[in-house]
Amino acid sequence: MDSSLDRTLDAVGPRLKHLRVRRDITLSDLAEETGISTSTLSRLEAGLRRPTLEQLLPLARAYGVTLDELVDAPPTGDPRINLRPIPTSDGRTILPLSRRPGGIQAYKFILPTGRADAEPELRTHEGYDWAFVLNGKLRLVLAEHDLILEPGEVAEFDTRTPHWFGATNSGPVEFLSLVGKQGERAHVRAAPKHHESS
Repeated sequence: MDSSLDRTLDAVGPRLKHLRVRRDITLSDLAEETGISTSTLSRLEAGLRRPTLEQLLPLARAYGVTLDELVDAPPTGDPRINLRPIPTSDGRTILPLSRRPGGIQAYKFILPTGRADAEPELRTHEGYDWAFVLNGKLRLVLAEHDLILEPGEVAEFDTRTPHWFGATNSGPVEFLSLVGKQGERAHVRAAPKHHESS
């Protein structure tokens, strides 16, 4: 039992680091959000310190995950995925739809109604993005292109290209995003056409 507990606690550090890097948060930003010092956070991630419940609770809140997900608790037999929305300061809601480490990650974004005079703040990062609009109109600024995507439309691009997503002033928008942090692309496979025999 003790060795199983040791293995579980030893795995928390790498998991904490993975969550922070995946969300592109610095140690100092995380320290400000959680009230845990940067040196303690660094030692937790490196496995040099065992986490306490008082440390895990604010970290789980900051990452929008459950304590079970943070410590990789054994499954309880419930197959449902516990989706925890990640609220942001600008009113956006992000729902992580995948939980596996590395590879392509899936998210659902819900963006509030935009303003016609909104000035997009274009950003870049490593990776590749595939966005599919579910409801509403999505404004995508991609370098010099300013596009409006309707439900059912898809955009695919290298995220090193300056870009910005937002809703239009016609209402909120919901879209799915598949992001490959290391530049992985989503591959679509179509069934081959059946040729009629002559």
